[in-house]
Amino acid sequence: MASNFFSAHRADLAALAAEDRRRALIARAGVDFASNDYLALAGSYALAEALARGAALGIPAGSGGSRLLRGNHAEHEALEDYAARHYGTESALFFPTGFAANAALFAALPQRGDLVVHDELIHASAHDGMRLGRAGRIDARHNDPQSFDDLIARWRRGGGTGTPWIAVESLYSMDGDRAPLADLAAVARHRDAILIVDEAHATGVYGPAGQGLAHDLGDRDNLITLHTCGKALGCEGALVCGPAIVRDFLVNRGRPFIFSTAPSPLMAWLVRQALEIVADQPERAARLHALVRHSEKRLARLGLPSSGSQIVPVIIGDNARAMRVAAALQEAGFDIRGIRPPTVPQGTARLRLAITLNVDESDIDTMTDALAAAMAGA
Repeated sequence: MASNFFSAHRADLAALAAEDRRRALIARAGVDFASNDYLALAGSYALAEALARGAALGIPAGSGGSRLLRGNHAEHEALEDYAARHYGTESALFFPTGFAANAALFAALPQRGDLVVHDELIHASAHDGMRLGRAGRIDARHNDPQSFDDLIARWRRGGGTGTPWIAVESLYSMDGDRAPLADLAAVARHRDAILIVDEAHATGVYGPAGQGLAHDLGDRDNLITLHTCGKALGCEGALVCGPAIVRDFLVNRGRPFIFSTAPSPLMAWLVRQALEIVADQPERAARLHALVRHSEKRLARLGLPSSGSQIVPVIIGDNARAMRVAAALQEAGFDIRGIRPPTVPQGTARLRLAITLNVDESDIDTMTDALAAAMAGA
């Protein structure tokens, strides 16, 4: 007789399946148009050699505890010192993942009586952090600085007296479009707000030495940036960069930081080497931008618009059709995944094409030919 345990969970999974939204893990296979390894560093000889050097120096793989116990290693602090200089900020703090960093940021920093105004397409990790926090929260229209300004003004008129926080991504992970950071920074100045910019998909790819899109905003006392290390840097973890008070407060009040085992010291070493590689080899980003321009020309032949970045959404709309097109491309030898709600808004199921240095122009050419055939056949 079937167990009644987990019956609600089975029903939920069945409902997802009925809507063509049930997920499953798929092994990597085929030409890489799915990863965030934009600069092809993850499997590179350069990082493998750096990892071997770190191990030979005796840097431990495990930390042995949280940073506030014995887990704090010299390599963590060396990375943070280097990252603060690299990104031009007072301080940096290393987290094991970008999700943990965002959860800590939004749960700990905005205080009771504050308001977080976030872009409606901001990452799930920011939403989870906000749910854990004590501040109010409201979503602004995507990439619309006036919406942010209006919402803060309305909150003030309604008696809001705390600090407003503006939360955005510099480059959106599912649409590939850039935030109007200069305009948002102007709103933050005008409204005495703090601006949080998640640079996850811009780190390493944009800005001098891969410093990201917020680098142009300069050194500001109301700016916090998050740089993930598991995408263009090819490693793991995330760096929260900003005023020294932010680091100090997260060390004291950021529960995901305080109560987590510290990241691997060997990984901290490796992230530092990755930052140096990206800074010393700007030709990597230049080659990527050239590939992006080539892909834009090829996709234009199919009538598909450009996002202006290495992330190219191909909007299908229907969940089932998006997965059929993705399956056809996988069968043709390309690792391309279908993305469905709730990761993206209802009615916008899509393919997410990622252009990386793991491919060349000929791969892009054959992929776009296969994409045309798959869309016609689905």
